[in-house]
Amino acid sequence: MKKLILFFSTLLMLTSLTAQKATLSGIVKDAANGETIVGAYIILKDSISKSNPNGAITNASGFYSITVEKGSYLLTVNYLGYKQITETINITSNQKKNFEIELSVILADEVEVRGQAADKNVTGADVGKMEMKIETIKAMPAFMGEVDVIRSIQLLPGIQSGSEGNSGFYVRGGNADQNLVLLDEAPVYNPGHLFGFFSIFNADAVKSIEVIKSGMPANYGSRLASIIDVYQKEGNMKNYELDGGIGVIFSRLTVQGPVKKNKASFIVSGRRTYIDWLVQPFLKNTSPLKGAKFYFYDLNGKCNIIINDKHRLYIGGYYGDDVYGFKSQNGNINSVFAWGNGAASVRWNYIISPKLFLNTSGTFSDYKFKTEMKQGVYNFAISSGVRDYALKSELTFLPNPNHNVKMGAHYTFHTFFPSNFEIEAGQDNYLTFPKSKPFYANELAIYANDEWDIVNWLKISYGLRYSHFSHVGAFTRYKLDENKQVIDSIDYKSGEMIKMYNYPEPRFSARFLIDSLTSIKASYTFNCQYLHQISLATISLPTDVWMPSTSLVKPQTGHQVSLGVFRNFMNNMLEAYIDIYYKNMNNLTEYQDGMDLSSFQLNSDQRLTQGKGYSYGVEFFLQKNIGKFTGFIGYTLSFTKRNFPELNNGEWFWAKYDRRHDVSISLNYEIIRNKLSVSAVWVFASGNTMTIPVGYYFFNGDMMTEYSDRNAYRMQPYHRLDLSVNWNIVKRKHFETGLNFSIYNVYNRKNPFFIFYETTTNFDINAQTPVFEMTTKAYKMSLFPIIPSINWNFKIK
Repeated sequence: MKKLILFFSTLLMLTSLTAQKATLSGIVKDAANGETIVGAYIILKDSISKSNPNGAITNASGFYSITVEKGSYLLTVNYLGYKQITETINITSNQKKNFEIELSVILADEVEVRGQAADKNVTGADVGKMEMKIETIKAMPAFMGEVDVIRSIQLLPGIQSGSEGNSGFYVRGGNADQNLVLLDEAPVYNPGHLFGFFSIFNADAVKSIEVIKSGMPANYGSRLASIIDVYQKEGNMKNYELDGGIGVIFSRLTVQGPVKKNKASFIVSGRRTYIDWLVQPFLKNTSPLKGAKFYFYDLNGKCNIIINDKHRLYIGGYYGDDVYGFKSQNGNINSVFAWGNGAASVRWNYIISPKLFLNTSGTFSDYKFKTEMKQGVYNFAISSGVRDYALKSELTFLPNPNHNVKMGAHYTFHTFFPSNFEIEAGQDNYLTFPKSKPFYANELAIYANDEWDIVNWLKISYGLRYSHFSHVGAFTRYKLDENKQVIDSIDYKSGEMIKMYNYPEPRFSARFLIDSLTSIKASYTFNCQYLHQISLATISLPTDVWMPSTSLVKPQTGHQVSLGVFRNFMNNMLEAYIDIYYKNMNNLTEYQDGMDLSSFQLNSDQRLTQGKGYSYGVEFFLQKNIGKFTGFIGYTLSFTKRNFPELNNGEWFWAKYDRRHDVSISLNYEIIRNKLSVSAVWVFASGNTMTIPVGYYFFNGDMMTEYSDRNAYRMQPYHRLDLSVNWNIVKRKHFETGLNFSIYNVYNRKNPFFIFYETTTNFDINAQTPVFEMTTKAYKMSLFPIIPSINWNFKIK
């Protein structure tokens, strides 16, 4: 009886405490177009004392929720570049309150808005998370007149480009495949156009970009190094709008508007290169480029439907293709390289209650590559690809301002298409190598993560992700002898389990507040990656093959620790941090040395080898976001090594993308507000490592080349200056137009793209004294000289 009384007394007390609180929740939107705002701050302060603030930040759907004691509060809504909303609100019960915020047109307002929320750099527990504003990206110098999202991300500390003009990137010593690129929650396996020189993201269709390179919360996974989370715009809910631009090699057009005002909207955006159309009429018939194909295009689309106050639906998609080909002057040789990405997503948002938010999404992703070469009667083709179907459901629980709990499940069905080779010689002679059968795999993750503001000086984010991966049939496993000859095989039926992996992945990060302007942040993450990208080249190319973990290829795993000091200066006008990290990686995957064409008759995973690696370094970052003069400076000092028992005689070697020093400076100055601005970007990086020939010898009468240790030498350092001018010629209520002038590589630096070698011999055995001399010279190939460009932009609304 006493226990029963105690139970009901406790229940009554909890009910009483709950009854003394109420929840304010809602959606924050842009007043001009109805787009939801991601990352807006909603702050409640006691209306009398103006103290003890409670706050919330809007999520990817613009939703916020704050639970506070009942009473009167001073409410503010802040977002960079928008007017601040301030009002007094009396909270006596659960309330729903939506906000529409307007763009700021006065510099002082911008300073006030920024000053209220700028301490996020110091107060947040997310150690390696950075946001890139699309407005900042558009202000940077453009390569050939085209603004590029990935190229802008490469300027951040700890993120390095692969090579000159390449949109492939490497984060804190990780491989290119260790970055998960998401577009509206759908994975993108090859985020590059033109062999990686441009990214697939059309800046006119992008709403937000978030980068996570350490302290990854449990709701993200599947990769070791980083998350690039990109969301497309939702479409103007209020007015029709036409945006576009015409550049040197690109044109783009975006159309958006309401299907039903304030209830449903759409956006469609496309772009295409046309340098092939412009050049061909001026080429002579004898030119090797006559008849060459050289273009890419992409198309984005999205529909946004507000079903009612609780339910919202997003339907989006992307498709892009690259086609490059050439013909010899006599037409005897013809080759075509083609690859493309497709992605689609359906997202359903459900506001279950003021404290519960559900996001459920279904996604589809498809990447394919094919190369065809014809010479006379001989035809050669190679193809590969990967396809995903996925379903994810995530519940966000906001019990009070001190907790932000996320829990969910994510399932993906993978189909991998390894490299298939076909050779045809005349009409009656057709040879097809044994076609590599697809690899099928299931990947499932369940997770929970809580961001807990324990006391004013201590905030933690902790979580656990439990991942499962299984390689399943249909599949035929070949058994090999010691000479790698097939001696037997095992056939697995459709859906039959072949190999299974399970990993718990703990995540933890903490923020220790020293004072209102200074904090120390630390994080530890363990990540597991079940996918591998295998490359024969030294840079990320569309020919790279994606493979799953199998009984022969183990999942990649990685531990990362990070410790940083974060500090704001001059009333939060300047943000700075110093971050130290160490990363340990296992089961990295490469092709075996000496692989030849005959090895393609085996299972694709039987020609791979695995090893380990580590990376450590320190990053420095200083940023100014307020005023006419803005920009940032980033510097990274890092060391990255690899070890494979079957490569380099089992000795440790520097990674191909090991960079000792990496510097980025991005500056912008607004000469006339909203009218004329200038930008500059300067980058410097230590040269890539390389393996070089160091000698020759004869073996059984054949001349053999002796090479240095793997990646034992470095190319020259890379550095470049870019400049741009943005001139908004006309800016009226219904029409805007302007010009962008850019100069890429201003001082015409001949940066090395790759090094090739040429050997000459002087051999005379009939001379009185026999002569045998060999001379090898190295030649540097540079890709881009100084490139000026102009781009005309317009907007009709």
